[in-house]
Amino acid sequence: MSGLAPTVEELRSDRNHGASWMARRAVETLLEVSEQPFETSDALLEALIGAGRQLSESRPGVGAIAGASGRVLAAASAHRHLDVDELRKLIGEEGNGILDGRVRAAASIAIQLQGRLEDSVVVTHSASSTVREALVHTPPTRAICTVSEPVGEGRAFAEDLRSEGLNVDLVEDADAPAALDDATLFLIGADTVFRDGTLNNKIGTTAIAEAAAARGVPTVVACEIIKLAPIEAASAPEPNEAERALFELTPPELLSEIVTEEGPTGTDCVGALVDRTPFLREGYALLLPANAL
Repeated sequence: MSGLAPTVEELRSDRNHGASWMARRAVETLLEVSEQPFETSDALLEALIGAGRQLSESRPGVGAIAGASGRVLAAASAHRHLDVDELRKLIGEEGNGILDGRVRAAASIAIQLQGRLEDSVVVTHSASSTVREALVHTPPTRAICTVSEPVGEGRAFAEDLRSEGLNVDLVEDADAPAALDDATLFLIGADTVFRDGTLNNKIGTTAIAEAAAARGVPTVVACEIIKLAPIEAASAPEPNEAERALFELTPPELLSEIVTEEGPTGTDCVGALVDRTPFLREGYALLLPANAL
């Protein structure tokens, strides 16, 4: 599926893919938009910003779409003085850099989680590609996957890990707290981590994190930087109907640490990491209403 309108609908209705896949589709679509004929750089930038807003609004709860789109927009806006062909080339380089960088980011996160995963028993929820990379890189003694209702993506995730040779158990969501009795780690991905450390992730995450905290099991979030949002959870755009049924906010006090490609950080330091990453704020400023930041 190609083109802006079909991709917006694809993202809005998707129930099977994670945030990283959605971010990739958004960037690919922005690159398609940039290849259309424009007479001026301003016209190209205006079309790109409009497309970025539509893509981000298709799934407002998936910060990776806004983060990846915003990075492209921030780079284009900073170089709007270039002629249209030069600007188009720069957009292509930036977009392809994001696509290539996702692989490196996941690999870096996997390496940083190696110490936690060695000789571990890990519970995970939903089907994060970043978590998958880490588990395959350093197979735990046992991985316990939840079914992850209502979509049930945990079933395919468990089978995928088994195909990589991992020792995997699949449990119903309601049985996850009991599974934590034997666990050393609750490892999850993220759709968004807000600057106040609040996590937006698959519904059911909070209940499992609460059970983990009660048992002294750390909850660790594996999260690429493009999934960080320079706004607090209270200022986030309203989720659409599909997102309200699938995702929830988990408070920062239930999260032990956030591991990005730049290293582990506490939830109280997410804002500082965001501030060290200019494209996040600059990109969101182009995507959101002026008073949202």
